[in-house]
Amino acid sequence: MDFGVLSTAGIAQKAFLPGIEASDHAVTAIASRDEADARAVAAEYGIGETYGDYGELIANADVDALYIPLPNALHAEWTKRAADAGLDVLCEKPLAVDTAEARDVVDHCADRGVALMEAFMYRYHPRTERAFALARDELEDVRSVTATFKYRLDRTEDIRLSPELAGGSLMDVGCYAVSVVRQALGEPERAYATAADTRDAGVDTELTGILEYADGVTGRVSSGFDTEGVQRYRIEATNGWVEVQDAFDIPEGELSLEYRIDGRHGVETLDPVDQFRLEIDHFADCVAADRTPRTDGDEAIANMRVLDALSESAERDRPVDL
Repeated sequence: MDFGVLSTAGIAQKAFLPGIEASDHAVTAIASRDEADARAVAAEYGIGETYGDYGELIANADVDALYIPLPNALHAEWTKRAADAGLDVLCEKPLAVDTAEARDVVDHCADRGVALMEAFMYRYHPRTERAFALARDELEDVRSVTATFKYRLDRTEDIRLSPELAGGSLMDVGCYAVSVVRQALGEPERAYATAADTRDAGVDTELTGILEYADGVTGRVSSGFDTEGVQRYRIEATNGWVEVQDAFDIPEGELSLEYRIDGRHGVETLDPVDQFRLEIDHFADCVAADRTPRTDGDEAIANMRVLDALSESAERDRPVDL
């Protein structure tokens, strides 16, 4: 599969393009608002075509699909424009700025007959698959899931601090924590959150939320830009627990997960893999076989519903029913 890439964003350079190099696929065109930036990245990665306008790439590049790592507020517009051109889309998370926009994008892509996948790379890592399998197959009566993704954002001028670009810690990294809780527990009945804007930026820079389920089951999510990096989740049940550290932006090298189930303590190690390559392969395989991706449009909508509820709860200082 030949990809076009809209933007020279950090995640494209740090993760997606190396993932492509490790795969059997290629990036043959890249665009940036400053074509000089596109040319510099193209030279580094051997990309043949460069554009100084996103629309020009969509109109002129001979590609099969687009990877979209633009700021959150631009995901919907450019996903729809790609679909109008008949291009399949792998879009960075979150797919849209709210649930209504996510539904509109998903419907638009379905009407145009193109594949759409939200790029939640951690879902394709074997350790994630193993952790969820342990929880599903061996834990009994899961009572709580706690998921945290925080890091220190030192830059004062950053798209993640822009309300116009749908920034904030919940949208940037809290979406991962929500995804974990939903994979383990399903869809919550109620959400409650508190948030702080420590930068006076107009977005949350710290957020903590509770997701409520029947029979007292809870999910706890935390996101933030103000502390040292923490990426972990823990699934707790009446007969044990499963825990994963360095859970999302996974470092290179050997990885492990830990559990205690029915009194049996285990630490499993996994060989290094490129989760972005696995994500790319999954997308391309689904397109080729006309299969629904694991992180498809419906999954994006479901995650967005919970993000919206947490955001509304933090703003109104009251629980929100889903």
